Amino acid sequence: MIEQIGTGSLLFKESPFLLESASIVGTKEGQGPLGSLFDVVGSDDKFGQDSWEKAESSLQQDALTLAIGKAKVTKDEIRYLFAGDLLGQCVASSFGLKQFEIPLFGVYGACSTCGESLSLASILVASGCADCTAAVTSSHFASAEKQFRFPLEYANQRPVSATWTVTGSGAFILGSEKYKGRIEHKKDEKFVRITGITTGKIVDYGIKDSMNMGAAMAPAAASLIKQNLEDFKIKADEYDKIVTGDLGSIGKQILCDLLRKEGIEIESIHEDCGMKIFDSETQNTGSGGSGCGCSATTLSAYYLPKIKSGQFHKILFIPTGALLSPVSFNEGQSVPGIAHGVIIEGE
Repeated sequence: MIEQIGTGSLLFKESPFLLESASIVGTKEGQGPLGSLFDVVGSDDKFGQDSWEKAESSLQQDALTLAIGKAKVTKDEIRYLFAGDLLGQCVASSFGLKQFEIPLFGVYGACSTCGESLSLASILVASGCADCTAAVTSSHFASAEKQFRFPLEYANQRPVSATWTVTGSGAFILGSEKYKGRIEHKKDEKFVRITGITTGKIVDYGIKDSMNMGAAMAPAAASLIKQNLEDFKIKADEYDKIVTGDLGSIGKQILCDLLRKEGIEIESIHEDCGMKIFDSETQNTGSGGSGCGCSATTLSAYYLPKIKSGQFHKILFIPTGALLSPVSFNEGQSVPGIAHGVIIEGE
């Protein structure tokens, strides 16, 4: 059963279990603060492939394979697969996942794709339309730079407002109550469930700087958080953490300032995946991390274990996306933002 809450949210009465997940990252991510937590750290950012795009497809393929194995399900048990990436026509997902032969919904929410895919995958399980679903996303520094900014050979200077696209992929397996028994738990470890979602609106503050994605996405995150609190009639401290995906240090400050003007204070409980995955001072990553793989791998490697252990009981996970393309940017259009909120709880 699913209940419509407010004007932008859903509450899952029979909330799906987040059975298992997997995270695979590149060399720079492996050298960051969370390096020891990822399932796999590649020794070569091409992952044995002959192009950056093929490398990203390989990331998705390996992440989903690993997640399926950890969840003790077969690919044939997965009713639907939701996947997306940053590349044109989501080619990293198409070529990376075709061999699984799972019914696929390709999704695109820019860097918010992890939140979007988890939302849709959880809706199908909560509604009884599927017993088991999967959500996968990825990004790759080199393929993203090649498409959206400059060839790597150009070696352009990066301003401090710029974020560093994460090379990584996160895969998640969701299941109904009947899959609960397959989850291997240590003593006192919690089950993880997605209990609700808030779907974001496109928010455009007219930002045109492609090197300051935090500023473009922060208004969408602020709108999403305000909507979530209004819909569920709760205060921000209902959550142990409010976790954004890809704002970086500059976007974080903008987000907190925007919400403060609305009478909402989140600074003490807010964290950003882009600021977790890199040490910007020692790794020269500007404002922090971004890309579809940023929030996905950080959720899998860092936040889900904390929910399982009971350190966090309830978080609002909000990947954020900048909805631009090379075409729209070159035509002088602004960069709209979007955010997708997923409520994740331990029980």
